[in-house]
Amino acid sequence: MSCSLLEFCRLQELKTVRDYLFHSHKTEPNEEKNQTDNELSWDTSDWESAWDSGEYNEGKATSATVVEEDTRGQSGPWLQDCAVSLSPCSDLLVVAREQKAVFLSAKWHTDDSGREEMTLDVSWTGILSTEEGECVNSCICIPLASQKRSSTGRPDWTCVVVGFSSGYVRFYTESGVLLLAQLLHEDPVLRLKCRTYEIPRHPGVTEQHEELSILYPAALVTIDGFSLFQSLRACRNQVARAAAAGSDTIQPPPLAYKKWGLQDMDTIVDHSSVGKSVMTLCVFDQMKNASILGGFNASVKGSPPAMSQYITVGGGPYTGFYYAVEGSSQPLLSHVALAVASKLTSALFSVASGWLGWNKNKNEEEVAQKQKPKVEPATPLGIRFGLPDSRRHGESICLSPCNTLAGVTDDFGRVTLLDLARGIAIRMWKGYRDAQLAWLQVPEERSNWQSSVSAFHPSRHALFLVIYAPRRGILEVWAMQQGPRVGAFTVGKHCRLLYAGYRLMGVNSVTSQGWQLHTQQVCLLDPITGALRTVNIPFHLALSDKKSERAKDMHLLKRLTAMLKSREVSPDMFENEGKSVLLDIRHPSIKKQALESLLSHKNAPISCLISITSTLYDDLKQEDSNEVDTTLLQLCCSQLKLLQVYTDIQQLHSGADIESCSENDSLKDIEVELCRVAPTLQRYAQLTSRPSVSFAQDSHDSPLPAHIFLAQMEWEEHGALKVTRRSETEWNQLGNFLFWGCLCGKSPIQKVCDTLQQAGICPQQLLCLLLSLWLQREKAVLQKTDEAVKNLHTLLITLSNMKGAVEESWDPQSISPWWQQVRSMCIQSHNAAAALLASFVAHRAAKVSITSRADSQLQSEWEAVSLELEQWVVCVRQLEDVLVLQTLLLVAPPQGAAGTPVAQCSIKSLLEGGTGGIADSVSKWVFRHNLDPERLKAVLQKSEDKEADGKLKDEELQGELLVALCQRFPHSLSPDLLFAHCCWEYVVQWNKGPEEGRYLCWAVEHLKLVSSPHIQLGICTMMWSTFIVKRFSAAAFLMEKVGKAPKDRLCRRDVGMGDKAMTSFLGCCVQLLQILMEVTEVLHKNRCPLSFISYYADSAVEEVPAPELSVEEVWCGAEGPASIAELALEQRGVHYPLVQHHCLLGSLLHAAMTFNLKVKPLSLFDNKGKNAFFRDLTSIQLMPSGDIDPGLVSLRQEFLLRALTSWVQAIDDTSTLPSDSGSLILASSDPKADWWPSLCLELGSLLQLNPDILRRHLVCELYNQGLDLQAEEVMLEVEDKDVLGSQLLVLTGQRLSYSLLHSQSQTQAAMELLARLPPTLCTWLKAMDPSELRCPLVPLVQTSRLVGRLIEILPENHAQYSLTLHLLEAVDALTTED
Repeated sequence: MSCSLLEFCRLQELKTVRDYLFHSHKTEPNEEKNQTDNELSWDTSDWESAWDSGEYNEGKATSATVVEEDTRGQSGPWLQDCAVSLSPCSDLLVVAREQKAVFLSAKWHTDDSGREEMTLDVSWTGILSTEEGECVNSCICIPLASQKRSSTGRPDWTCVVVGFSSGYVRFYTESGVLLLAQLLHEDPVLRLKCRTYEIPRHPGVTEQHEELSILYPAALVTIDGFSLFQSLRACRNQVARAAAAGSDTIQPPPLAYKKWGLQDMDTIVDHSSVGKSVMTLCVFDQMKNASILGGFNASVKGSPPAMSQYITVGGGPYTGFYYAVEGSSQPLLSHVALAVASKLTSALFSVASGWLGWNKNKNEEEVAQKQKPKVEPATPLGIRFGLPDSRRHGESICLSPCNTLAGVTDDFGRVTLLDLARGIAIRMWKGYRDAQLAWLQVPEERSNWQSSVSAFHPSRHALFLVIYAPRRGILEVWAMQQGPRVGAFTVGKHCRLLYAGYRLMGVNSVTSQGWQLHTQQVCLLDPITGALRTVNIPFHLALSDKKSERAKDMHLLKRLTAMLKSREVSPDMFENEGKSVLLDIRHPSIKKQALESLLSHKNAPISCLISITSTLYDDLKQEDSNEVDTTLLQLCCSQLKLLQVYTDIQQLHSGADIESCSENDSLKDIEVELCRVAPTLQRYAQLTSRPSVSFAQDSHDSPLPAHIFLAQMEWEEHGALKVTRRSETEWNQLGNFLFWGCLCGKSPIQKVCDTLQQAGICPQQLLCLLLSLWLQREKAVLQKTDEAVKNLHTLLITLSNMKGAVEESWDPQSISPWWQQVRSMCIQSHNAAAALLASFVAHRAAKVSITSRADSQLQSEWEAVSLELEQWVVCVRQLEDVLVLQTLLLVAPPQGAAGTPVAQCSIKSLLEGGTGGIADSVSKWVFRHNLDPERLKAVLQKSEDKEADGKLKDEELQGELLVALCQRFPHSLSPDLLFAHCCWEYVVQWNKGPEEGRYLCWAVEHLKLVSSPHIQLGICTMMWSTFIVKRFSAAAFLMEKVGKAPKDRLCRRDVGMGDKAMTSFLGCCVQLLQILMEVTEVLHKNRCPLSFISYYADSAVEEVPAPELSVEEVWCGAEGPASIAELALEQRGVHYPLVQHHCLLGSLLHAAMTFNLKVKPLSLFDNKGKNAFFRDLTSIQLMPSGDIDPGLVSLRQEFLLRALTSWVQAIDDTSTLPSDSGSLILASSDPKADWWPSLCLELGSLLQLNPDILRRHLVCELYNQGLDLQAEEVMLEVEDKDVLGSQLLVLTGQRLSYSLLHSQSQTQAAMELLARLPPTLCTWLKAMDPSELRCPLVPLVQTSRLVGRLIEILPENHAQYSLTLHLLEAVDALTTED
């Protein structure tokens, strides 16, 4: 019971607050807008919230774009540069700097554990200043009390008072609505302070009136609290009424205030308004004051006049004491309320005129705003006395709650404690530079009987001074007045100590009756973590009496705690010190705390604990029965019983008396079941027995400490012992302590169970502990399966025979709660092997119990049939399935595979996973093991073959386990379902990392293996809409923007993947859309031809019936999300032309990326075609039809011709290695693939191009590349032979021209042949340009064959037929010479 820092609230969005306050806004329109919002955005209107949110968003958006930022806001004590005020009710925090402010309001949230916690969230931000160049100097939050009779002390609303450097004091609501603006003095406001009503704790103490004090450099203004309370309420009502009506205004009552001109002090920086004299002065003090003030001839009145005391700090003197006599100055009435009302009305109508289109002269508004109210002169007030210290300058003063003491900080790093009644300094602390002060008043703690006795006597209060030293990062608590330091905390160096010093305004002695004001006196704000913490100080720390029993008890408790924390404590010292402290402590609550500390010590010997507790128990029994604390006596008695149980169990486990398990028919039945599942159990044990790292303290063989045993045991009223489950680890440790020796055959089972039953532990809790231990120690159980199963069977039978285990009235035809508990734990367990063994044992034990009951009731030879046994049959079958599935999932993936964690499955998780939960688990396993689609297909076919011939060949572990699993789940793991889930798993993994294009390719390959067209159609549609279309459209728009295949950086920025991955992605998109088109053709008879015509999918006639999805009989209870196949069957049919339209675009994008072509793909389509892209494939879109613009045809033809040219160049490029046939990525993005020409021709027909032009171009390009044999194959499909012949004639001339005229190795025979050629041919050859040939060095045999082809395709009446004959002669002559 010492000082503590308790966190009660946390600030949200601290970074947002800091960034907003420390960004510089320079745009005047924003400031004007924010000003208007401040004045007119009230809570009662709908459009107010829009203004507030808009302003807040605008502030955030502006802060994100501003480059210039105050460096102090980035790091360091940024909060020290702000004016910060926290409401005493902790429901509103204001942080202001320069012109801007942020309001944070309290919100309640529920965390993950269900515990409610309070946070302060940003509720309003904006600019408060309205005058040019003014800044916020000070602010406070004043909660206003509710006037309703039903109020219990919570504030009605909170007013934010802000003082500016212009002298204005403005009043706002929690939402930033301006209520009042007062200019009471034309100097900057230095400090705002408030004083509220406090109930006098002693007779004779003067009641203090509420007031708001405003300090200026040479003046002090005090506003009467009652007048301020009424004015603020009236203004708030006026604003709400103006917001509702927009026309009528009500003038609030004027403020009553006093204004004093503080004289005889050089500089004033802070003040405190003490109020009227707390205690009545004696006659001597009255005469002394009169003689000091009036001199020798002063007259002394019979009763001292009422005076208000004001304390100021600064320089010359260091501290000043001012006394204002009541009646020396008349209260002034403010005239600004009317100005605010008229300003509010004009501002309202100026905004309304903006909405309705009215116009108003802006000069009138500016003149109205520049008018300032009349400022009344101050009444001079001379200083009565001070504390002169010419070198010391005060920085702040903090008044105590009792108004008798004050703490002052100065520039010398000192903290001075002042006695305000005597006007002297009574204490000083040094070494506290830049200190922040606060006061804490703690009432004395009272028990119930003390409260009843002293109901009419006021309780004592202790006063503490809290000092925060930011230079050292320490928070200290000091007892007053000359008390010691009672607490110290190491906190951050940038915190802010928040101390209000007041409570609710508007409270008096009548309205406060029955109220319970919950306010925080002192709060520490940490700007790094956002935590708001309050200081908790026990009252007894203020007791300086050395004979105080409670203080002595606390000292003994601290001494015991220090002893327990020391590492080296001998058992004798532990026992002696524990007994001594417990017997010396007098207070029962502290004695109980000490006993609990001893019992919870982790290294305490059990013998010492028994001795200490027995000694205390005997001591309590000797005391008078009326004086002894019954709670403490019951605690000692219960702990002694628990320690005895702990000792008895320990002795039973360490003894050598072991019972032998008798063989019976049930054990034989269990052995048969074990032999049946032995191969699976052996394989499961091998997979789970891999070496792993563990710590010695986590070992199961370590003994259970006594403190963990005691912490989990709790005695109930009727004498039963309840086991409380605190954590999973401690629960398993307790089960290990109670039953592991029995399971290993090292402890007598019957004696252990008898001991636990005598202790009063419920059989259901013992059963839960036993099964938790069995399931958790699975590895150890599998090492000695037979022995462990026998002992478990004996334990279950013994526990079942306990009183209260199985109800006597249980009907065997109904479900038994006892066996249902066993089933429930097996169903939820992730340890499949241990759960299966436990189900074997429990099944046989339940069967024996039911049979015995049936024999005793029926006396017949018929076998008992029970619903309970049927439940066990289903459970055992499910656990066998789960064991095979978990064994498969435990197989380690190959090195380099995706590192996803091993999935843990149970009956509960599979049932909650829905009908597709099993297939989903296997699909994740397929992904982890990089099992390619063809390999998976082969394994599934082998599982079907094994069903046919009953044999299983020796396969590797993966295939064998997968085959066994598929046979146990013939419906849930049917090929179509498994391929569908694998497809979805791969596309999900690809979406997480798009750079792994292999995942998407394998997803498409898995999709191709699905045999049901309905499932294929649905999965295609879901893949496209969920994962593909967004990136596909981004790729199209990016290529359209740059006009070519984009570079890697642009692809990563817009599409989220590199250029190579994007090429593979586009190829997969084309394959996906092709699958969708093929499936649509299969599902519908009246499919549309490959052209863009109107087509409605839902009007077609379906041919193939939809598959019926089913699950195994024992797994019919699955409840959860629908499987992928079920979702696929729910998808609508697609619009075939729209799919074909997207497939066409995808092919163009794929070609452009593969061959690095320049193209704007969307520009190859008209407006109808562009508008149809990226729409829902199930929707009916207006598709292109009719003739197409010749310009588009030209662009399309140019692109396809360039694609064909690039393909021809790629297939003859020897610089790149041939693609790997096993790589799906290269297969879909290989520029050398032989299907590119046919794809271009198909695209040409869809783009309404003449395919013959493409074929002729392809033939010419192949001949140009020197690939004559491939060109001859394509030539057979060309229709217009004449044009082709003319094109090839030029190419032949270029080849001959190179051989005769441009070759460096020209022979004499070639020169003679050139001279013999006809002049026409010679001239024609010289006109040829062989540089256009990419492969000019072609064998003459190929050229001769080409000329022969020309003779065949050119008609004799062709204009160049004779030239072809001359070429043939020339080539033959060259061939002959060679």
